[in-house]
This record gives sequence, C-alpha cells and structure tokens, in this order.
Amino acid sequence: MAEDFALKETAPKIAGSGAIIDGDKLTCTYDLVEQMHYIYVRVVKAKDLPPKDVTGSCDPYVEVKVGNYKGVTRHFEKKLNPEWNHVFAFSQDKLQASSIEVVVKDKDVVKDDFIGKIVFDLVEIPRRVPPDSPLAPQWYRLEDKKGDKLKHGEIMLALWKGTQADECFPDAWHSDAAAVGSDGITKIRGKVYMSPKLWYLRVNVIECQDLVPSDKNRVPEVCAKVVHGNQALRTKIVKGVNPLWNEDLIFVAAERFEEQLIITVDDKDENLGKCMIMLNSVPRRLDNKPVPSKWHNLEKHIIVEGQKREVKFASKIHLRISLDGGYHVFDESTHYSSDLRPTSRQLWKSSIGLLELGIISATGLSSMKKNKDGKGCTDAYCVAKYGPKWVRTRTILDSNSPKWNEQYTWEVYDPCTVITVGVFDNGHLSGGSDSRIGKVRIRLSTLETERVYTHSYPLIVLQPSGVKKMGEVQLAVRFSCSSYFNMLYKYTHPILPKMHYVHPLSVNQIDVLRFHAIQINVVRLGRAEPPLKKEVVEYMLDVGSHIWSVRKAKANFFRIMNVLSGFIAIAKWFNQVCHWKNPITTILIHILFVILVLYPELILPTFFLYLFFIGAWRYRWKPRHPPHMDIRLSHADAVGPDELDEEFDPFPTTKPPDKVRMRYDRLRSIGGRIQTVIGDLATQGERFYSLLSWRDPRASALFLTFCLIIAFVLYITPFQIVILLGGFYVLRHPKFREKLPAMSSNFFRRLPAKSDLLL
Repeated sequence: MAEDFALKETAPKIAGSGAIIDGDKLTCTYDLVEQMHYIYVRVVKAKDLPPKDVTGSCDPYVEVKVGNYKGVTRHFEKKLNPEWNHVFAFSQDKLQASSIEVVVKDKDVVKDDFIGKIVFDLVEIPRRVPPDSPLAPQWYRLEDKKGDKLKHGEIMLALWKGTQADECFPDAWHSDAAAVGSDGITKIRGKVYMSPKLWYLRVNVIECQDLVPSDKNRVPEVCAKVVHGNQALRTKIVKGVNPLWNEDLIFVAAERFEEQLIITVDDKDENLGKCMIMLNSVPRRLDNKPVPSKWHNLEKHIIVEGQKREVKFASKIHLRISLDGGYHVFDESTHYSSDLRPTSRQLWKSSIGLLELGIISATGLSSMKKNKDGKGCTDAYCVAKYGPKWVRTRTILDSNSPKWNEQYTWEVYDPCTVITVGVFDNGHLSGGSDSRIGKVRIRLSTLETERVYTHSYPLIVLQPSGVKKMGEVQLAVRFSCSSYFNMLYKYTHPILPKMHYVHPLSVNQIDVLRFHAIQINVVRLGRAEPPLKKEVVEYMLDVGSHIWSVRKAKANFFRIMNVLSGFIAIAKWFNQVCHWKNPITTILIHILFVILVLYPELILPTFFLYLFFIGAWRYRWKPRHPPHMDIRLSHADAVGPDELDEEFDPFPTTKPPDKVRMRYDRLRSIGGRIQTVIGDLATQGERFYSLLSWRDPRASALFLTFCLIIAFVLYITPFQIVILLGGFYVLRHPKFREKLPAMSSNFFRRLPAKSDLLL
C-alpha cells in the first residue's frame, strides 16, 4: 500500500535546458513541458455578407471544422459586417483530417442558413515559432457549396501551426471544449491571479476627552470599538468622561483601502460618539519609529421626530493610526510559507533566482461527478500558488488523464519557501462547487539548483472513509539561481522582517490576523473572472489545519518521539559502553576520554570533526527526490472510522449529544495522559529548586554539606584528576556496580515538590 502513495520519477519528453541567466535578469525558456502542436485559426471579421432574412440582413456566426471537431463563434443580430476576433486551437494529435473548413452561417430559429465557406489544406498552413511576430490576417472571398466564388462576402482569417508557447494559447477556444457554449468558455480558461497586498493596520486608542453621557448622575463605563470591514475589536472598559486606554488594536487591510475605519465610543448600550477615517490618509510605517498621534472629533446623532440629526459637541478621541509595512502578513501556515517578504516594496531585497514549474499531466484521476450520459467524469484543472501570484491552468473536460503541458515562472526571494500545487474538478459549468482532488507541496530549499526534477506525485486526500489516492499529477520543477553567494547569505538572515522581532505579535494575534487575511484573499480572488472559488483558496491555504483531531495529535506525538529517538539511542549506546557490552569499544572510549581530559583543548575540535565525518559519511544517502506527503507520518493509514468522523465534523459540532459525550470522554482520557506527563516534568523541576529552598530542612542540610565537601575536594585536587576519577567511576566494570539505584537518584526522588499542594 505504501508504494501506491510513493513518489515516482518520470522521464517526460522535455528539453529541460535551464533558464537563461543574463546578469540580474532571468529569462525562462518553455522547456519543462512536452510540446503540444496546435492549428490556430483566428477569425477576425467579415464584410459585405449577402442578406438572408426577409429584412435584408442576417445573423452571422462562423463555424470552424477540422474532421470531427468544430468550434463556433458567437452570432450577431442583423449585421452584415460583423467582428469576432476569435481564436480556435485544434490539437494536431487528435486530428484525422487533411483540410480545415471555415463556414459562415446565418442563425435561424428552425435551421441555420449557409452563407459561404473557405477550405484550407492542412499541409499548406505555415508554422509560427515565438518570438516571431503574429501572423497577419488576410481577406478571403467566400465560396458556395460547389466551390465557386461568391459575388459578395469576404472574411478575414489567419491560420498557423504552433505550440502551447503561442501567446494566443491561453485565450483560444480549444477543440476539447467544443461542448461548452460561449458563455462557459471563460470558466475553463487558464488565468494568472494576484493576491491583494496586505498591511497590518495598527490603531493605538489612547484616550477620550469631554464625553457627554445622557445620564449625568452616573459615571459612564466607556469602551472604544474599532471596526474595519468584517473585523471588530474593543478596548477594555474604563470609567469616567475622560477615559485613558492606550491600547493597540491590529487589523488586516488590503490595498486600495476601499473600506473605512469606524471608531465608536460606547457606554453600555449608549453611543457617545463616532468617527470615520479613510485609510488612504493614514501614514505608512516602514520601521519602528512611531507615527504622530492626532485628535479626532466625535460625531453623535440623535433621532428627532423620526429623523436622524447630527449633534455638534466638543468630544474628541486621541488616536495613533499607521499602516505597518515592515511586517510580513501571513495568509498561509506559519510552518511553511511561499513568501516571507515585508509588505512594503521599499524593503524588498533583490531576487536570488527563478522558480519554474511545468504542469505536464495527470493520470488515474477519480471521477468526481457524472456527465449527461450518467457516466463518471472529471473536468480537471490545476492551481499553483507561490508568493502573491496564483496560476490556474485551463480545464480539460471529461478526462481522467488530462494533459495540460503549461509552464509558469516565479521570482524567488528566499529559498526556504514552499510552492503549493492543487488539482481540482471544475464545478463552474454545472453550477456546483469545485471539488478538491489533491495537492502537492514542494520546499525550494530541498531542490538542487539548475536541476530539473520530473516526478509523478500521488494526490492524497483524507476522506471520512479513510485515506485515498485520487490519482497522480506529473510535474517538472527547476530552481535556477542567479547568485549562489546571495542565496547562501540568505541563510544567515532572520526568516521574518525586522518588525516581527522589534515589535513582535503574539501567537494568538497572528492566528486571528491570518484568518482575516485568508478571508480577504477569498473575497478578492472570488471577484476575478473566472473566479477562484472559496473552497479552492481555503484548500490551498490550509484553512482549518489548527482544528483538533486525534490523528494529528498522534502524528505530532510520534514526531516528537522520532526526534528524541536519536538522544535515546545515544543514551543506550553509552549505557552499553558503561556496562562493558563490547569491551573493545569501552577500552577505546577510556583511551579517548583520557586524551581529552589531559588535553582539554582538543574537546571542541574533536566534537566538530566528529560531526563533519558523520555528515560526510551520510552524503551518499542524501535524498535524491523532493519530499512528499507521507501517509504513515500523518497516521492517515491507521486512523479509525470514529476518529475520521470526528475530524470531518464541522466546528461547532453537529453530532448528537451521546456522540459528543463519548468524544469528550475520550478527549479527557488523552488530556489526562498529557496532564500526567506535564505534571511529572514539573515535579522534577520543583525538586531541583527545592534543594536550596529549605522546604525539607534535612535534605537541604545534606545537600549543603555535600556542596561544602565537594568544594573543598575540588579546591585541593587538580581538576583533571577529578574528571578522570569521575569518568572511570561512570565507566566502571559491571562487577563493581550494584543493581540498586544510585545514592544520588535516591536522594533526588525523596526531595519535596509542589504536587502535594494541588487540590
């Protein structure tokens, strides 16, 4: 089963010659995907078409046919000189014809009328190779069904042979989308999207003056509420008509700053004043220098005879507002991000290289829905996200083995970043949601520079029924470096911008702000055409990854155990040395120990030399492939059905009370074990501190007496002799060992802790 979820190296028919690096400029060649050959037909316009209707006009449209494939333009009503400017792309791999036919027809209610046609031999169509200029369209006289020239009617066309590198490729109407109407063609085209630039909006609410409550006999209990879009925060409640808060409230704001900042001052249910501020007038802060504060007038409205009326008075609020561009605004997981730059472009450093991604194909995709014939089908497309740039391939209709062969590039500013590629089923045409098929994450720092990685990545999805392989996606990845020194220099820099360390945000703040940043991305990308739907953006950004699940808890526990296993192995090895399991090894350790004690200046060089030899020895086993999702590490292959049901339960839960009670009891059981471990760690620390606390007077007296004796012995005895005797005692032969615990261990376990003070 593990082999089905493993990464596979592939050998696609690609050039893979690498990026062209010219100074600081990096130019990508279209060489990470297989070449796909197309016949392009650009239908520009027509003139002097013969009328077909009684009104002396016609409703023309163009039909382009190549064998069994055909594409149709939109029609114009009552127009003899229409302009379409439409491009069709017919894949040469699927063509079984020797000619291409362009037919002009008149749209009719019963049967469309024939106007004229043009026939071209495929052999005579010229080939165009970018960066050649586009082929100039020409006028062609229309012919009747017998092939005779018409007296009236011409059409302007351009025909050429090319590949997917042609600039017309993204906007062309492909032959495999013939069943899609003109209204749906935009929903299956490939597009590039840009995330909005996000800023942290810091509102320092300082104080208010001269508030006027309606009840003069009561001291108001005042708080300030700040609202930006769907984000709302409040200050603490302070009594008095001149309250002082001096609190920082932080929001996420997206550039063009269309939403106002609304500040209201409330006394319980009464509004004491309100002011609105446009963010375009707010200063932008790039460093830790504070911006000047300002006093703002508070407006108040009352209802007089059913009408809202503004009341002028002297209440003011003191604010310090800034857009902090020195931070990086997280919209992805804090454990892996595709962009770590600050918001302000003025703080950006130069790029260190170029990331090129070739999305080649997919195989064995699961059927996600049923077509009109009731058969399973998948309309698959890919989405890749790196930094603020999102790319979306065209949708391949009704295919479980689609071939995209599209290539995209990104500038790289930090090698310790991750690109995410997701595969989805297009639900636009049926009016449903886009179903997720699977995704791949690739960390750039695990890639060798200038090398082309071609692998087939399994698409793994955890479903309520268990882990499932939804197919495989074939990718080609290359990370080209413009300056190897600059890339290595990046490793010595802090991961995050300076402001994260000068004025750090708490973990809870980052989680809340990340949630709002994701929601802003969902809204903005959902307003594009075609839109990136909410479920796509949230899946790519790992929304909900922080929700509790037993499976994730187990996975993280075993991750910790795996980390500690190395230290445990060293401890076991040293215990074997001390107990003379291998006498030769123990004797060698004795010799090394004596040398290091007599020549202590060799300790650090020996330690680092040992690390060097270990690293050099392991070089032969270094990973040759990029890492990929591991179902065993995730414990996805061993999770129970009830645990899966709990993980897919929405928050808050929708399960019946008895099911929730059972899960709560299980969570209490797990929490009890964690509680015990944490308590044991706390007990050991408290026992250590109790040595000098005199909580146990006898134990403290014994420890202080021991310290005095040891201090006297160390004072009169050479330090090297002490270390040698101590080392020989630790490494003594089993004949000189007792089976009972050591005296120091017995003493330490008898020390008091605060566990007996707990209720």
